[in-house]
Amino acid sequence: MVIALAPEDVSLSRRLGLILAWLTSDKSEPLVTHCRLHSEQHTLHLPLYSEGSRRHCRTTMVSGTALVYDEEMMNYRLLWDDPECAIEVPERLSSSFKRLQDYDLVRRCLQLPVREATEEEITLVHSPEYLDVVKGTQTMDVDELRETSKKYIAAYFHQNSYRCAKLSLGGTLQLVDAVMSGEALNGMALIRPPGHHSQRSESNGFCVFNNVAVAAEYAKSKYNVQRILIVDWDVHHGQGIQYIFEDDPSVLYFSWHRYEHGSFWPMLRESDFDSVGKGKGTGFNINLPWNQIGMGNADYMAAFFHVLLPLAFEFNPELVLVSAGYDSGIGDPEGLMSATPECYAHLTHMLMHLAGGKICMILEGGYHLRCLSESVSMTVRTLLGDPVPRLSGEMTLCYSALESIQNARHAHSPYWKCLLHDETRLVEEMSTEGMLPPEPLQTGASAMDELLENHMKRILHPTPPITTLVVAPVGNIFHFLEDMQVEEGAVTTEQATNVTSQDELNENVLNSKMLSAVEKLVNRKTRNCITVCPHASLSAAAAIQQALHLGSERVFCVLIGDVETKPEISNDGKTLCLTISGDKMPEKTHSPYQTFLQWKESPHEGSSFFYSLFRFLLPLAYSYQPDLVILTVGSNRSIGIKDIALLSSLLQALADGAVLAVVSEAEKEIIEALCNILVKCASMYFGPYKAPAKDCAQSLTQELTVMQTTWRILQCIAK
Repeated sequence: MVIALAPEDVSLSRRLGLILAWLTSDKSEPLVTHCRLHSEQHTLHLPLYSEGSRRHCRTTMVSGTALVYDEEMMNYRLLWDDPECAIEVPERLSSSFKRLQDYDLVRRCLQLPVREATEEEITLVHSPEYLDVVKGTQTMDVDELRETSKKYIAAYFHQNSYRCAKLSLGGTLQLVDAVMSGEALNGMALIRPPGHHSQRSESNGFCVFNNVAVAAEYAKSKYNVQRILIVDWDVHHGQGIQYIFEDDPSVLYFSWHRYEHGSFWPMLRESDFDSVGKGKGTGFNINLPWNQIGMGNADYMAAFFHVLLPLAFEFNPELVLVSAGYDSGIGDPEGLMSATPECYAHLTHMLMHLAGGKICMILEGGYHLRCLSESVSMTVRTLLGDPVPRLSGEMTLCYSALESIQNARHAHSPYWKCLLHDETRLVEEMSTEGMLPPEPLQTGASAMDELLENHMKRILHPTPPITTLVVAPVGNIFHFLEDMQVEEGAVTTEQATNVTSQDELNENVLNSKMLSAVEKLVNRKTRNCITVCPHASLSAAAAIQQALHLGSERVFCVLIGDVETKPEISNDGKTLCLTISGDKMPEKTHSPYQTFLQWKESPHEGSSFFYSLFRFLLPLAYSYQPDLVILTVGSNRSIGIKDIALLSSLLQALADGAVLAVVSEAEKEIIEALCNILVKCASMYFGPYKAPAKDCAQSLTQELTVMQTTWRILQCIAK
């Protein structure tokens, strides 16, 4: 089915979504198996497929990534000398928007109009008395504004603060409307003033209205959302959000923040790891305090792998809201941390696998203008589905980060099933207690700008001309998407010479084309590739040798199910191979480059495979930092189609997206699922989820014990 829309009709997507929801509902056979929505600006292919009566792809009619921005929110600034507040400047918005334009990202986004929030919306969270105070600032002179500001902590008001705060909140709610209605899949709100510090009756930390907190209440009341995940990656603790939702089990709040044993602003005891919520909300407030400065990419990735993502997937949110502060980035004068801009692309990519992709990024802090603008751009690029740049830096945790991760996991182990079989213990004597913090990187503003300029040139590469290349048998019966380039081989006379059977001939042709596809992957002529073949493991072994021959230095191979022939793995580090099987673990080879995961999922229940992904597989892959990823699906697989789809989608953040999927031609549904995932044409819902079985958890622990001596990011318990 093809639905053609004129450009002005994209807003009809909401009604079309309802039609398609009925057409693709959980019937024994879907009425629609493939749909294409087309307009002048947007083309969306929606392959739909079933496994029995279950849907593997819940499609949403979307117009891509929404962007909220209005230069009017720059119309206020600090009117007196105050070193604490001086860093919050209007240029934070203009520099970010300009950088989006430089990368041609604004044109590709759906730009939403900005409206004022109503008083009714503001008072979803804030008291009427506080609203009256903010409204009153419109007619105050400078002295009155200063005196009013002094009533709060690290706050300042301007005659335009109320207007801009209403636009900031209104723009946030516009984004929530767009995502929840299906007008957009995801989006970014470039707004100010920020919000995550403001509380029910007070301004705090440059914040006037708590944009993200109001957005959560708004989504619950207007769209009946039952579970909302709030991720606060600002370097400061968003105590305002914590106070508002600390007894609410419908909101899972996660914050990492510079803490330094309570000596860093806002210097609150309840910012520590053991503040886990109150009453019915106990276990739904996750604090990860950083007790020293200089945290880098490995520390942030480990925090996601070992703390946030396992709990978030078990929580299974219907909407993700991100308090997107970028003062954890390198060069920021507030954070004194070391995350590079592409780190935010990786964090965003992982969060996009929750809630069917419904994610709203809301700007909070970020005070080094170049780092802020580059980090915002990396976030929007990822929301748009661009390749995620390779993460820079060595993937080794600092010891202080390891202690914080260990304590956070221990604090939440009584409340989350995915931590049930884990060994957790409390670090009572923190290694940084009483120590002087390390010296921050001493780099002038111009030198840091130059450093970031060179860094971005180094990590950003032209997008390959082919998104997904498919190598398949001649006359295949698979429904490939129009955006893919499909290569089917016609047999030449030379290829037919000395071949004893037609099957051997066809396989030789396929392998020849697969090796050509590997060359395109290595040379970045295609972003990713799917090879459909009779013998997946044999083809994978040939692909590994071809990649190494072409100069790849590190190839990460994941083998799923039974394999006829395992690739030969040496200890030179050029290949790392992970086998996932439901069978018992074979005799250990004691090689850091060969590992085995015994994992078995029931096809009729929720999956627990997400836990092994974040606790083991992805940390291992990020530690290895491959040039090419090869995913091989053989027969007798022990994990489901959605598990494989989730794995393949997450693996795209590695190796600049260079993923080769080698799949048996008997696995039709897996092939179609991978087509959908690799070309990124529709969002996928990967749940529901369950806790890992005890035997799976034990198998995982055994492999972790051996492998973490080489791959340090696998650690989450301090020795």
